[in-house]
Parts: sequence; structure tokens; C-alpha cells
Amino acid sequence: MAGEERVAPVTGRRELNTSLMVQQVTDRVEVLCLSGVLDTEGAAALGRELAGRLGSTPPERRLILDLTGLRLLSAAGIQVLDTHTRHLSHRPVFVVVAAPHAREIFSIAPAPGLRVCATLDAALASLPDVALPTAVEATDTAEVLSEEVLGLRAKARTGAVIGMAQGILLERYGLVDSQAAFDLLRQASQHHNVPLRVLASAVVTAPAPTAPSAEWFPGRLPAPPPSSNLLATGDQQALDRGQLLRALVYEVVTVADADAAEIHLVDPAMHNSLVLEAHSGLDAAYRDRVAQVNDPRTVPGRARLRGEPVQVADVLTDPALVASDEDRMLPATGSRSLCSVPALSEDGECVGTITVHNTRPGTWLTQVQVSALRTLAEDLAAWHSWYRRTVVLDALEYVHAHGQTARAS
Repeated sequence: MAGEERVAPVTGRRELNTSLMVQQVTDRVEVLCLSGVLDTEGAAALGRELAGRLGSTPPERRLILDLTGLRLLSAAGIQVLDTHTRHLSHRPVFVVVAAPHAREIFSIAPAPGLRVCATLDAALASLPDVALPTAVEATDTAEVLSEEVLGLRAKARTGAVIGMAQGILLERYGLVDSQAAFDLLRQASQHHNVPLRVLASAVVTAPAPTAPSAEWFPGRLPAPPPSSNLLATGDQQALDRGQLLRALVYEVVTVADADAAEIHLVDPAMHNSLVLEAHSGLDAAYRDRVAQVNDPRTVPGRARLRGEPVQVADVLTDPALVASDEDRMLPATGSRSLCSVPALSEDGECVGTITVHNTRPGTWLTQVQVSALRTLAEDLAAWHSWYRRTVVLDALEYVHAHGQTARAS
């Protein structure tokens, strides 16, 4: 299989609404992953991309359009897809659509050049003329392809936020190009050990500096990390975001006697979504599905909305999960019962969720275990607040100081 990856924006705007990532995974199959919002401008650019790609595609080649990452598919986007693929009704382009709303759109207004599939594996199975020598090879190839596409979608999810941050820094400090803006972000990320996506999100959402030469956050006093059992190993762990979240998820699994667990934190720059930050015992397909949660019918979504723990005794009979199409994904992971606990800030705002899984149906958590999860969620919220007000702001000050230096030079 070919492993070369190409990345291209669909729109030319500084703050990209739509992004396209292309992966040629075999000599006969190419996957185009779209993410973001396919609005009118994005649809026009996608039309140009499809015109060039379909016009030069040999008859034996097949394209898979993966729309899983699209949050919104506009009427203009649907029209462009239909216009540029209608002539392929005898040799359809395949569209992988996991989002129920997109599948519903195509069921109402079918496009003859598109064949809608729910998963990537289903799309691959629908390619009879791209047969592999043996069933084992076919299975292996589908699995590798799935992993590659999941990786592309993960990059696409963060790429738009990083791109927006680059645009802000490029304009604010008069940097020579977007690469210089990316280098500035990367240096600050490495210096303060703040993940690039987290730092980019902070650049996008933080108020701009009040004066060109001033500190970004003047008068800010250093604060020690909050005291909690979660931070029993000391201040160094509090500074290491990844280490702390990994320690937390393993503690969650132990406390809840769970088979799997996931931790989400709210990211304002990613449409205020719950973003998966740590996990244990979850497969790649499920992690991709819950990487960015907005649906209030999901278990973490309900816990966030209600501000209290939510337990689901059986995912197969829970009406909300059936309606949200999650009832098929969760049993595939082996999960049958779940509990999600919100992490609430001091003012009652939900800043994240802790969710545990059990392979057996039924409410397995005791009141003591739920209380322990609440305590861990409180610790998570307290640390998250301190980390944003201390470590992330330190990284932003680094960006500001070095951005000013770059402007002066």
C-alpha cells in the first residue's frame, strides 16, 4: 500500500471552514477526507478539486469521499457533489458518511453518482473490481486503510484550529509567512510542554494583547497547582498535561472497576465540543467517533448538559443512544453499560467529562464508586482551571514575546 499523504485546504480563507486531506492508499483506491463546514465557498473550491481529480482519474481508479468530519453539509455542497459525480452513475464515487444527518440528506435527495456507505469498511466491500488476492489480505488491507484514514481525520480535526492560530499570529506580528507562524507555535509548545492543538486553541480564543509592546496578561501572579489526590506525585505532574491525564484515566478504571474509560475536555475553539483527551481500552474506530462530541444524546453529552452523573444500564435499549446511532458503535467495542460524570468548575460550568464502560449490561457502579468518580472529576476541573490560567498563559506569553522579537527584526 502507498503511504504518501497529501494535505490541501479546500478554501483559501485564513480561517478555513473546510479542509480536505487526500490519501492514496493503493494504486487503485484514493480517499478524500473532508472536515469542517462545507459552505458555499468551500463547495465551489471542492467543485474545482473534484473536476480536476475526476477528469484525470483512469477508469480503473476508485475514489472514496469520506464526509465523516463534516459538521455541516450545505445545499451548495450537495449540489456540487451531484453535479460533478452525476456522470459516474455507472461507476459511483463512494461516500463514507457516519453522521446520521448527512445520510438522511442523501436519502432524501439521492445523487446517482454517489453510493452512500455508513463506514469505510462498507465502502471497501462495495468495490468488487478492486479485489485482493485473498480474504486475509482484504481484511488486513481494510484494517490498515481504516487506521490511515482515522489518522487523517484526526489531523483534519486539529488542522483548522492550528490554521486559524497561524493566521492570527501572521497578522498580529507581521510574520513573513504561515510557516513562521507555525514555527512560533511549535517553539512555544515545546518550551512549555503544551500540546500544539491546546496552544493553538488558546491563541484563537484568548483576547488580543491590549498594546503591541505590553505583556499579554499583565499583573498575572503565579499560582501553585491545586491540592488533590490526583496530584499526589507533586507539581511536576501537574505541568505535564499528558502524564496527568493518563494517570487520571488509569485511576478512573481502577476506582470504577471498569473495562474502559474516556476523558473529554471542552475546547472552545473547536465549536465548544467535548474533545477526547485520554482513554483506556477503546479501539481506534470508537475513539474516532468520540474524538469530538457535540451530540447531547450521547452519554458524555447528557452528563455535560445535566451537570450530574448519567448511567446507562444497557446501550442496546437506551432510547437516546438508539436515536443518536451510538447503539451500533458501542456494542462493537464490547461496551454494554456506561456512566459519565461531569467535571464542573467552581461556577458550575462543565469543563469536561469522565466516562467509564462495562462489558456487562446493568448498573454496576456503587454509590461509593460514583462518589469517587465525582471526586476525580472535581480534581480534573480544578487542575484544568489552574493549567489554563498558569501553564497555557505562560506559553501564550512566550508566543507574544517572541512574536514581538520577530516583528522588530
